[in-house]
Amino acid sequence: MDVDAQACLLRYFEQLTDPRAANVSHVLTDMLALTLMAVMCRCDDWQEIADWGQAHEPWLKTFLALPHGIPCPDTFERLFARLDPAELERCFMAFTAAAAKATGGRLICIDGKTLRRSFDAGGRKAAIHMVSAWCQTNQLVLGQLATEEKSNEITAIPALLGLIDVKGAVVSIDAMGCQKAIAQKILDGGGDYLLAVKDNHKSLHEDVRLYMDEAIKARWAGMEHDEHRDTDADHGRLEKRRCWVTHQVGWLKRLGHDWPQLRGLVCVESDRQVFGGKRSVERRHYLTSLDPRKCSAEDLLDYVRGHWEVENKLHWCLDVSFREDDSRLRKGYGAQNLSRMRRWAMNLLRPMPALNQPQDKPARKVSLKNKRLMCSWDRDYMLKALTGQK
Repeated sequence: MDVDAQACLLRYFEQLTDPRAANVSHVLTDMLALTLMAVMCRCDDWQEIADWGQAHEPWLKTFLALPHGIPCPDTFERLFARLDPAELERCFMAFTAAAAKATGGRLICIDGKTLRRSFDAGGRKAAIHMVSAWCQTNQLVLGQLATEEKSNEITAIPALLGLIDVKGAVVSIDAMGCQKAIAQKILDGGGDYLLAVKDNHKSLHEDVRLYMDEAIKARWAGMEHDEHRDTDADHGRLEKRRCWVTHQVGWLKRLGHDWPQLRGLVCVESDRQVFGGKRSVERRHYLTSLDPRKCSAEDLLDYVRGHWEVENKLHWCLDVSFREDDSRLRKGYGAQNLSRMRRWAMNLLRPMPALNQPQDKPARKVSLKNKRLMCSWDRDYMLKALTGQK
């Protein structure tokens, strides 16, 4: 098992350039592997990572070199502050490509998250904003990039799309990514887009909203469309959803809204009733390159709902299970590099069952927070996660 763990851990780090001097005391791949294992075991800063290494040093030496023992916290901090985040991202994506299955029709959700406490008021450094690609089908983070300082997601999203495989996938992005260049980038990669339209494109949003509202009011008289309804009752609320789609989009081009390979308009209405509370009705609108004559309203509603998994199963988990928003790392590239390690650990842990799960009984649902705890309790459990065993 230790031999398998060593191969799994080290092979993805071998191509990294060591940013330190030639006469360093600690092996680069050792430090990266140790960090990943410590993060899986509920360690969230350099001190905790170094302490975890000290506690497990005899065992770690059975498959890591560690010629000078466990590095101190400052050594971890200096390394990760200088390590090229683009190179580490390529290592992460090589791992993800081996783990994820590129199935046709899979949904890739792209959204951004700010590392809240990474700002440095004294150094006039803004908080780091990371844009991630979440594969809803495989439940994996496919990749992430930090936005450039004094920039935003509009510049980071095309760069991220250039790194991941979107062939045959549906790529969903919120209103910030509703840009013609981004839509074309998705199409060039062999995928389809589903883009939310809001008031950052005020004229486009108003035209689409008025058209869909009038069509719904007229019950789509003389117009081809598809419709789907569903109901969901949970967490003290009742939500009724309706989705309308149409392929009649030629009028948008005549109004000057010339979007690449636009084939459909989507409107989703959410009617929420909180038990004993208020009722709210909201309509959201989307552009898509999917043809509604081949992709039903039910399918498109599933894609719209699936997009929010990037919030619920990625961003929320990073904040609650990995305490990412509590991290105060600010030096160099340290914050974004440790953020990658958290996502790496998340990809390894998500498919894992409960500790000692009986095979003849239904699988017990376990949170990522508890899976990290299980890794800290049981080395075999952590090694199974590292090597992809269940």
